[in-house]
Amino acid sequence: MRSFSRRAFMGSGFAASALLAGCQTGGLWSNKKKPNILFIFTDDHAQASISAYRKHLKDAAPTPNIDRIAADGAIFERSYCANSICGPSRACILTGKHSHINGYIDNERCLFDGDQPTFPKYIQQVGYQTALIGKWHLVSDPQGFDHWEILPGQGSYINPDFLQQDGGKKRYSGYCTDIVTDKALDWLQSKRDKTRPFVLMCQHKAPHRNWIPPERYYDLFKEVEIPEPETLFDDYKERSPALAQQKMSIAKDFNWAHDMLMHGEPTDPRFESSFGNDEYNRMTEAEKKRFDAAYGPESEALKKALAEGKMSDTQLTKWKYQRYIKNYLRCIRAVDDGVGRLLDYLDDSGLADDTIVIYASDQGFYLGEHGWYDKRWMFEESFAMPFLIRWKGQIKPGSRSQALIQNIDYAPTFMELAGLKVPADMQGVSLVPLFKKSGIAPVNWRKSLYYAYYGERTHHVARHDGVTTERYKLFFLPDMRGDARWQLFDLVEDPQEMRSLHADPAYHRVFIEMKAEYYRLRKRYLVNSSTIPCSRNAEDWWMKRFNEKTRECRKTPACQLLFLGDSIIHGFDGSGKSVWDTNYAPFNAINLGFSGDRTEHLLWRIKYGAFENLKPKVAVMMIGTNNTGHLQCPAAESAAGVKACLDELRAKLPGTKVLLLSIFPRGKDASDPLRLINDKINATISGYADGVTVHHMDIGKVFLDQAGVLPKEVMPDALHPNTEGYERWAKAIAPKLKELGLAVERDELR
Repeated sequence: MRSFSRRAFMGSGFAASALLAGCQTGGLWSNKKKPNILFIFTDDHAQASISAYRKHLKDAAPTPNIDRIAADGAIFERSYCANSICGPSRACILTGKHSHINGYIDNERCLFDGDQPTFPKYIQQVGYQTALIGKWHLVSDPQGFDHWEILPGQGSYINPDFLQQDGGKKRYSGYCTDIVTDKALDWLQSKRDKTRPFVLMCQHKAPHRNWIPPERYYDLFKEVEIPEPETLFDDYKERSPALAQQKMSIAKDFNWAHDMLMHGEPTDPRFESSFGNDEYNRMTEAEKKRFDAAYGPESEALKKALAEGKMSDTQLTKWKYQRYIKNYLRCIRAVDDGVGRLLDYLDDSGLADDTIVIYASDQGFYLGEHGWYDKRWMFEESFAMPFLIRWKGQIKPGSRSQALIQNIDYAPTFMELAGLKVPADMQGVSLVPLFKKSGIAPVNWRKSLYYAYYGERTHHVARHDGVTTERYKLFFLPDMRGDARWQLFDLVEDPQEMRSLHADPAYHRVFIEMKAEYYRLRKRYLVNSSTIPCSRNAEDWWMKRFNEKTRECRKTPACQLLFLGDSIIHGFDGSGKSVWDTNYAPFNAINLGFSGDRTEHLLWRIKYGAFENLKPKVAVMMIGTNNTGHLQCPAAESAAGVKACLDELRAKLPGTKVLLLSIFPRGKDASDPLRLINDKINATISGYADGVTVHHMDIGKVFLDQAGVLPKEVMPDALHPNTEGYERWAKAIAPKLKELGLAVERDELR
């Protein structure tokens, strides 16, 4: 684990003053006692599984203690996350900023930069004692907490390990949810400074996959048939094809051992078998016997039915759903027990009147809706997240709010509750005005929210972002084509989001208005997709090439020349291969061109590529034409993407000179609209050259005839060079490469 030193950051007066420079004290608590905050936080907890939300599971699986918070305070029914994955959601909460600003966009390769300002650091400076216990899931060590004890990574349900502040690790016997609650109570009772206000973040692993309940609840719901959602057998019609391409289907993607808690290898091809049940392996022999006694008979009955051919696809999906949902709800029952213990302690100790209690989760979860488990999609079930609050004497008991709130609002809320003004760079807004009115939104409260998911290989959910209002939701899938890119839903007429209305003439005006709101919020939150590192890891060929090129970079320390870009550079492996072999192979050159890449993809490859062994003399970079061709991005956004790639490349290869090429001409002639966009990009990026480290060349004219037309003899598709085009390219840049230090053995290149 990489550790960012809190001591290094906070050990100087400069650090403290820097934190407080934009958030002066005063305001809410200038003459009053500051409230304590108990923040109880779970992982993947769907609103539908909390009975206070009155969803379809309320009668089968009540949550009486979580409901106590709502009964004594308020429940927010339009509470949402900014990015529906565990780590990114937590980063949004800590920073009050969207993922593209705080830098933690996904769980695959990101590391949370703990040196950036976060709300715990701010409130420490005004006397608050801060503690974090339980799931962290941000890779780097926590900063801004006086006390922390965290689960490594996802953590374990059974006999879990906890990372310690001194760098050690301890294993505890028992069930994780109970242990987290025990530790939270112990800190409240005996480890905190009782003269200071506190913020305690009690963060559970549950109910995250793979849904192992405590022994006391192995048989809970055993004789109960949990109601199925109406959309369990969704066929994904009338919406983007991307919905059917995911791998989070209850019918197709559940793992035999990890998810369904079966032993051995699957006896039926309708189960995945990629990994086992690690939680079972953590059990003692006695614990295993009790687990097998509880789950074994039902498992053996299933195996028998499968062997006898008595399980149709529909019947098996229903069986999978029941096993999944019961274990999920059993995990939640244990969480509810812990919530009750914490609330009882506050009541019994006299802290209840001085302590704000908040219950939330990092995102929602699919409980069979659309046939899914997991999260990521912007559909309500995982986009929505629970938020319940008890603030005695301030919030009217039993309040229900329809105000749009988001997890980027938590940090500014905690700031205001601590008596601080919210820093200007926080993108969320304080919820305190809502609390003061028991959830009733002020006249000027927001009318829309922005969401972004950046794509991960896990579950193959398509990258998308979007906007929701009180009634409508619009999201955009940039890697789809044509009509499949936009999805529009009417949440009043179609609350289950079963039909996209983006092409419905009756909703044309709504579609136009929602697109305008989408672009408005992207501008407000400084969203430029061209500058946000993004992989294409759902595409097997792309990841295969990335891994191959990673190995090539590590094995070619003598490389003197890199080429970075999209399909035009990738083409040196095809129609330009003879040119490459003659002109660049002698320099141990490496081709880092990937067909279809935009600036955001190249930025990701540079950021996570293997450059540590390389010291090339020159790197040739050309990127951006797909930003134009795929998305028709504004030229300024694409140029910023080029700049981001250039900056990242210079950081990775500080001793390398960069030859930045203008984007080659595209389209038949100078009037082509896409060529005109590229011309604007080129006008900007030419200014990135400093003549020392970065050099710029515009060689577009070598491909054109005297009338400015792209001849088919050079670029047959008016975009990609053929062999003749690659010959012209090589000849045009040869003098510059020689000037930059590459010793060309021939006076003239072919």
